[in-house]
Amino acid sequence: MRLNELKLGGSAIIDHVEDHTAGDPVAERLRALGFVPGEPIRIVAVGPIGADPIAVGIGFTRFALRRAEAARVLLRDAA
Repeated sequence: MRLNELKLGGSAIIDHVEDHTAGDPVAERLRALGFVPGEPIRIVAVGPIGADPIAVGIGFTRFALRRAEAARVLLRDAA
């Protein structure tokens, strides 16, 4: 599952961030911000028009991502 498919209030574990090209700057930035394998993540809010952007929580930090950016983050079930 991808982060942009997770529903409001949903939780999961980050599996990895997908690179679109070698040295992908968006993927590198997401990893630098803490989108790393094994981190729990949850959807805390969505934008009013088209549910864009998505507000996600990792630990005590919140980030707003466009749906296209969130689609790069692959998840596994929180078990």
